[in-house]
Amino acid sequence: MTALGKLFRTTTFKLTLVYLTVFAIFAAFLLGYFAWNTRRLFTEQITATVDAEVSGLAEQYQTGGVRRLVLAIDRRSRQPGSNLYLVTTAAGETLAGNVGALPAGVLEKPGWVETEYRRLEDSEGLPHQAVVRIFELPAGFRVLVGRDLEERERLYNIVISAGRWSIALVVVLGLAGGFFVTRRVLKRVDAMTETTRTIVGGDLTGRLPVTGSGDEIDRLAENLNAMLERIEALMRGLKEVSDNIAHDLKTPLTRLRNRSEEALRSAKGEADYRAALESTIEESDGLMRTFNALLMIARAESGHARDDMTEFDAAEIARGVGELYEPLAEEKGLTLKVEAPDAITVHGNRELVSQALANLADNAIKYAAPDERAADGPGPEIAVRAYSEGDRVMLVVADNGPGIPEADRSRVVERFMRLEHSRSQPGSGLGLSLAAAVARLHGGELKLENNQPGLQAIIALPRGGPVQSRG
Repeated sequence: MTALGKLFRTTTFKLTLVYLTVFAIFAAFLLGYFAWNTRRLFTEQITATVDAEVSGLAEQYQTGGVRRLVLAIDRRSRQPGSNLYLVTTAAGETLAGNVGALPAGVLEKPGWVETEYRRLEDSEGLPHQAVVRIFELPAGFRVLVGRDLEERERLYNIVISAGRWSIALVVVLGLAGGFFVTRRVLKRVDAMTETTRTIVGGDLTGRLPVTGSGDEIDRLAENLNAMLERIEALMRGLKEVSDNIAHDLKTPLTRLRNRSEEALRSAKGEADYRAALESTIEESDGLMRTFNALLMIARAESGHARDDMTEFDAAEIARGVGELYEPLAEEKGLTLKVEAPDAITVHGNRELVSQALANLADNAIKYAAPDERAADGPGPEIAVRAYSEGDRVMLVVADNGPGIPEADRSRVVERFMRLEHSRSQPGSGLGLSLAAAVARLHGGELKLENNQPGLQAIIALPRGGPVQSRG
């Protein structure tokens, strides 16, 4: 397709043609109405002038009869720029006037008539147009008084000619403007198309150009760029997840295989086989927990869990998590306190929020153990809190363990991310990732703060749930 053909087929150029056609029709209608109205007003002025002449001649006729009327018409018809006059006998003989010829039968129709005529001094020239008023007097005399329409036609032609040129100019300028605007828009669309081809080719770093004008194309480009950033982040996360799964799950799967081989090779009785099977089941449970965590993260990040959102009591969830993990905390020499005295209603997915808070409590119990705590330091303690702060609901798990360095807090929410000092602890590195995904699903955030000492993990959720996008 040629560049010009491509230009003509654009929506912008087609819209320009539609608007131009509508505007040209409207302009033509407006100019036609103006020309018609101008002609009508001019005709009214002419008839008013003729009526005034008729009134004057009627006075002459009443004063001196036909003879005086003929003399008055003869005198007036000789004046420069005079109106049209004609007096004839019943037989059609001209007594006075400046009209040389009329179409047959015109004088036999009393009243107003628009007709052709020839001037007395130009009886062989081209006919002129006039509006006349005809009277029949006693004894068959006929009187014609009228006005030439040349000025009216000249003005009408001027208006029509100006209208034609105006419409032609509008069409030319409209087409030129449409061509310019369409070419500019097409240039931007072509740039966007080229970028999309690059993205389709696999380069997810490409972004649609934004001119900064704030028009609809810029707004579209900004929204698409935000979508592309989200897609790039998801694809990067997918790649990282794939790499991490391949790396982190390879070890337990290898252990499973090695233990099975070892049992087949060296087991000497039912007790050895049983121990191998129990070890295999324990390792399999760990793998299932990892995959369940991945599925929950995927469910949260996809937004499908929004379908299961209901009203629930966040304080009840905090008390339930505290009750669930209190025995484990005591087993590790920790004190677990729950501070959720009042009911706090929030709209969300109860299952995911419960799991996210449970993950935070589980992490706190793992890393807040009192192994290296000084004897005179504060006692090992974990606090699970639920409270309202403005229009947000805060679910908090705080400990006074080693904490997380500020430089690492943005990294630990990534899947399978485990810091060096935590690699000796059991786990898959998905707990904080799930908590962050659940917070985002609800339109909130996961904040990791210094508890001086220790870590304070906060899931901040909007009380009314995530804001729904409107189409």
